Amino acid sequence: MVRDAASDTSDTLHEGEHGGANAATVDPAKAATTNSSPSIQQDRGANHNHHSTQQHASTDVPETGAGGRNNVSPNDDTTTSPPGGGGGVQPPSSTEPPEAGRTKLETTLIMLALCSALFLAALDVTIVATAVPTIVQEFASPVGYTWVGSAYLLANAALVPSWGKLSDIFGRKALLLGAVAIFWIGSLICALANSMGMLIAARAIQGAGGGGIVVLVNICISDLFSMRTRGIYYGVLGMVWAIASAIGPVLGGVFTSKVTWRWCFYVNLPISAAGFLILVFVLKLHNPKTPLREGLAAIDWLGSLLIIGGTLMFLFGLEFGDVMYPWKSAAVICLIVFGLVTIALFFIVETRVAKYPVIPLSLFKNRANVAAFAVSFCHGYCFISGSYYLPLYFQAVLGADALLSGVYILPYALSLSFVSAGTGVWMKKTGQYLPPIIFGMAVMTLGFGLFIDLDASYNWAKIIIFQIIAGIGTGPNFQSPLIALQSSVEPRNIASATSAFGFVRQLATSISVVIGGVVFQNQMQKQRPQLLAALGPQLADQLSGGSAGGNVAVVAALQGEPGRVAKGAYWNSLQTMYIMYTCFAALGLLLSPLIGQKKLSKEHKEHKTGLKSLQPTDRQNEEAAAANGAKVEKETV
Repeated sequence: MVRDAASDTSDTLHEGEHGGANAATVDPAKAATTNSSPSIQQDRGANHNHHSTQQHASTDVPETGAGGRNNVSPNDDTTTSPPGGGGGVQPPSSTEPPEAGRTKLETTLIMLALCSALFLAALDVTIVATAVPTIVQEFASPVGYTWVGSAYLLANAALVPSWGKLSDIFGRKALLLGAVAIFWIGSLICALANSMGMLIAARAIQGAGGGGIVVLVNICISDLFSMRTRGIYYGVLGMVWAIASAIGPVLGGVFTSKVTWRWCFYVNLPISAAGFLILVFVLKLHNPKTPLREGLAAIDWLGSLLIIGGTLMFLFGLEFGDVMYPWKSAAVICLIVFGLVTIALFFIVETRVAKYPVIPLSLFKNRANVAAFAVSFCHGYCFISGSYYLPLYFQAVLGADALLSGVYILPYALSLSFVSAGTGVWMKKTGQYLPPIIFGMAVMTLGFGLFIDLDASYNWAKIIIFQIIAGIGTGPNFQSPLIALQSSVEPRNIASATSAFGFVRQLATSISVVIGGVVFQNQMQKQRPQLLAALGPQLADQLSGGSAGGNVAVVAALQGEPGRVAKGAYWNSLQTMYIMYTCFAALGLLLSPLIGQKKLSKEHKEHKTGLKSLQPTDRQNEEAAAANGAKVEKETV
């Protein structure tokens, strides 16, 4: 698979460099940048569309929707010749795509810079996991145990929806460079922090930049490569994310024990700086040069404020629950309820007020899009449980330390990584994304179901094989639902759709960690009578309810019958938790066929950003007017 992936990547790097027999010629004066629109009419394309295209070889993949109907992708820009005009499908007037204007070295450098930025953004989610105890001890601040990690994730999730629309207004490159710079500044402050408050604030700055990196890297891939080709690059990004998530705790433990925990942040500085410089000189995307005043006026400030505030309140409520306050406390209930109400207000504003909405609600009018979001939610909800709760199993039940638990999870991370990359190769060769989605959710359901069969013994055959199966099932759905979503939306909404996709996945992971913890804690509380009988009241209190997750070291110190009872209680609780995750994976499997299949064209269209790109085309205005006219006529009748 690795050999095939390398071969296909090489082919992809050269795609479009030689034009081909099907390439359309154009006036060089029009060969500026490329984009896509729902359709192009030959007699009006040059006047009414803000982009140009290059037609490559077509694909033979049938377009089949969830109900068996043929689907036409809004990104499929072909026109049919009139009768007697030569027949067949004629390519639109177009220019040479950016793929043809880049050398293999330039493409390699761009991908290296994008992958390194994404790697660091993913690494900083988990690298502090093994460093936090030392940090808390140095600053003598127990509250930091939760907030060093949470500050990054909260800022990341809250700002994700806004990055896409800002890149539509001001351009991808400027926003990506800004996100990398913010991440670099946050990392520097983290490394130099002299108090817990300073570190937590710096982690929030890091999270803001990291969220922008994750979203904008995905958006840039959609601007750089054709729909058919980009799958392989998204597969590489999924591989990078999985590897970074897996080695984060190990790397953090090495830095903390061998040098200092500050190197968890120092390591970001040279790598992100090098990536920044590469992007400055090599990344070539459309620059709209939007005037600052016009750009600021176009931002959906009210919508942005509502989605950021609502997300933060909701996630704060989840974070506080049973950690700082009881779940039934007024603080937790108010945060969750007001957060959800604020998010509901956000959708009302996006529908009725916003001129350029952060998340266009038209994205949710298509059943296939809703299914793609739902599958992504289920996938993210389950994926994070492997990375987050398997180490708890290794430490509490099998007695591994933090470093060893990071090593033990490698079968899951590596299988996930290689399958993610292999899925990109599959989509490039076949033009199909639905089979990997269904296959992935089916195998994920099987893999997480097998986790229920793990026990308190060192059965390495089970531990390794079950992780590999779960990883094989998890890998395909990092990029496949995103490709499905992008193939179904108007080109001017791809950035917003990608941001919304990232937002849904981020919410899923945040909610999953909390709900998984609640299930685990409730089960530990139910087993308190057994713990009380075997361990006594003091130890039983430490291992019951909300205290259980933070006291795995206590379990490791227990010997004989008390140790067996404690490990059994932990495993029974984790087993119940994985029953829940298996149900969510099965739900994702049931929803997968609703996504349907559309043709993935090899035609590349680079999006022209700026305020003009956000305006509907004449064709779209005509279709909207026709739809409104039909609605009025129907109501009159």
